[in-house]
Formats: sequence, C-alpha cells, structure tokens
Amino acid sequence: MNIIIAGCGNIGTSVLESLVTEGHNVTVIDKDPKIIETASTAFDTMGVVGNAADSDALQEAGIGTCDLFVSVTGSDEFNMLSCYLAKRLGAAHTIARIRAPEYNDHSLTFMRNELELDMSINPEMQSAMELFNILKLPGALNIETFANRRMEMVEIPIKDDIQFTLTELRKKINQDFLICAIERDGNVIIPDGRSVIRKGDRIRLTASPFTIQKLLKHFGIETKQAKNVMIIGASQTSYYLAKMLLNSGHNVKIVERDAEKCLKFSEQLPKAVVINGDGLDQDLLTEEGILSMDSFISLTSSDEENILLSFFALSNCVRKVITTVSRPELASMAENLGLDSIVSPKKLISDILTRYARALDNSKGSNVEKLYKIIDGKAEALEFNVKKDFEGLNLPIKELKLKKNVLIAGIIRGRQGIIPTGDDCFKANDKVIIIAAGIKMNDLSDIFA
Repeated sequence: MNIIIAGCGNIGTSVLESLVTEGHNVTVIDKDPKIIETASTAFDTMGVVGNAADSDALQEAGIGTCDLFVSVTGSDEFNMLSCYLAKRLGAAHTIARIRAPEYNDHSLTFMRNELELDMSINPEMQSAMELFNILKLPGALNIETFANRRMEMVEIPIKDDIQFTLTELRKKINQDFLICAIERDGNVIIPDGRSVIRKGDRIRLTASPFTIQKLLKHFGIETKQAKNVMIIGASQTSYYLAKMLLNSGHNVKIVERDAEKCLKFSEQLPKAVVINGDGLDQDLLTEEGILSMDSFISLTSSDEENILLSFFALSNCVRKVITTVSRPELASMAENLGLDSIVSPKKLISDILTRYARALDNSKGSNVEKLYKIIDGKAEALEFNVKKDFEGLNLPIKELKLKKNVLIAGIIRGRQGIIPTGDDCFKANDKVIIIAAGIKMNDLSDIFA
C-alpha cells in the first residue's frame, strides 16, 4: 500500500518504522533535509524535502496514487490543511494529528466532516487514557481494553516462589479467565493447559473487569485505586490525565517549573493543586507530600528525567509509579532496572495506525477493531468483528484447525463476555479477541492453519 507521512519528528519516525515493518511503500515529507536524509537511510524509503501543504511537494511524493496520507507535524492547523489538500489531490484516506484541547471537544466531529478526515489522532489524549486505565488497577502493569471495556487484558508479575500449570490454576480459582500469554526472559509463550507459570514470569490474562478484580486479589496484588496522585510536568498529557482524574474524584497535585504554565493550569484545572517548582528538587517533592502519594507519574519532555524521578518515587515507597518513555532503548533499560509500568506515546499511536493500515490493505475488508503490540512487539492482541460469511461460523472451537502460536482469548456477544472453551463457537456479529505471536494478522480468517 502507498502511504505518505508528513512530518518526521518523534511520532512520525515511530509511525514510519511501524508501517515500513508492515511492508508498506512509505514516502516521507519534511522541511528539514537532514531529517529526510536520516529517515531515507535508516528505513530505505523515499523522502521529499518540502512543505506538505504545497501541492508541488505532494505531487512529487506521489499523492495521486496515495492510499493513506498521515500528517503528524507539530501544528494541528498544518496537519488539517495538508490532509484537506491531500484529499483534493487524490489521497484515498487521510489522518491528521490533532492535539489541542480546544480542537478535541464537540467541534472535532464537525471539523472531521468538513475536512473529510478519515481519522484524527491525539497522542497526548491516548497516553492520558492509558495512564488513567492503569491507575484504576494499580497492581496491574498494563491494561488493554476490548469491546467498550466488556473485556480487559491485564499484565501482572508473578513474584511469589510458585510453579503450577494453567490447568491446576483453573481448578484452584473458580472464575472465568484465560491466561493468554506468558513473558519469560524476554520471550513470549502462547500457553496451553500444560504450560507452567513460574516466579519471574509476566502473564497476560483476559477476563471481565469485575473478574479481574477478584483474580488480582487471589494473586495478592493491590486492587485499591490510587486516590492521591502526583504529576510532574504541565504537559498536554498532564492536562488530559488530570481532568480525567479530577472528574473521578481523585486528588491531583501537579509540579511544574514554568510559572506561566502553572498559571494556565490553575485556571483550567481549579480543583488541582498546582506547584511552581522544579520536579528534580527532592526537598520540594518531600515537602509537597510524595510520601503520602498513592501514585506518581512523571510527564516531562525528557525521558531521562522521567526515569530518574520514577526511581526517586519508588525509593519513597509510592505504591504505583508509572514512567512515560519515548525512546525504545531507554524503555527497555528502565524496565530491566526495575520500573515495570512504562507507557510510550509513540507506541500507542503506531499501534492505532498499524491497525488502520491493515484494515485498508486487506481486500477481504478486515474488521480489525483494535490492535495492541505486546511483549516488545513479539506478539499482538487483536479484536475482530465476526462477519456473516466467516468460514468458521457456528463450529465448535475444538474443531477449528488453528495456526501455531494463535490463541482465542475472548468472545464478546452483545453485552456478554465469554472466556472460550472448546465447545464455544463464533456467531455473526461477535467480537473476538485473538492473541498471535510471530504472525501478521489482517483478517480473522488468518487464524486458520
């Protein structure tokens, strides 16, 4: 598929890498010749030095045969304008990065309709939602949601010195759940009933939100929501997250070194406590009550600062510390050093655009609803719609011949979440959660051997 990306900053580069890995023909447009040279060399792709709101630059990039145009520059207005022009010049689908809160309210639908945008993406909003979900279950390392939260997949660590098979665990815990992936020593295991869970594993399990609460208690993992939250940095992500937390009754304290940003946040978020000070000042954090905080999140623009501040919060016994890191190499390093809840805005957006591109690329009309890359991209969790012509319709799952390293992790039928057994089957209009390792899945039919 022919894809053009306008803007090759942090988000643009991450999207470029993801789409090139998927096998698409990608062209990038950026005003900076050095950025184009670096991107072209690193990803062996075509680059155009120019303005993506200039018809000549768009024509040079091949806009007339473009299947998907993505504009992710630092300017919302520029992204919307370039998408509008791209559509007029022949692009089949357009996606714009729109970040500002004033554009992400009731006017967003109007703007998308008028500009004929197929999608808008907001990395800061997506990150805030991810952080908010994790804070609702502090004991979980990560949470992915499916089918409007009717089913969730959580990542939890196994810290006790135990060893048992999944069959033994199911007999021990009388709840409907499924362990769908095991991460061990950096590798991914798609388990069956004989698979063994050991100390040091990270497991991902699917269940209803209500059942997950019970499961975490069984594993001795904290389920109480974080009430008092400290955020370092008055970023756009901080604004979205603080607004969600305040609306849910949390106590929020924000520390920011820029006085002007503090004043703006105080006006926008009157219920939050906004402190003008340096988040790296340990005495300040102590004075502002870090010892009494349930959760600590560093949202500065520096990955290194976020990691250092997270370690300081852990040393002060904050029970839930979440680190935001953009650079993959630093994220891996932070995880190896003991930071377990790490959120990457670039990864969130890359997952969304990968899912969208796969749906467009599939001539069978894939209904991929969601896609999450898990365990450092070694596996994927996907949500599909079951269509009326699906070849496995109404057949017991035990009769379906599935590919190796493919697992059916959940079925959502109407408002009911089903943890599947061999006797369950797919029905038209179901939503199905699939876990796959080492396999690129475009369509639900790709599960078959």
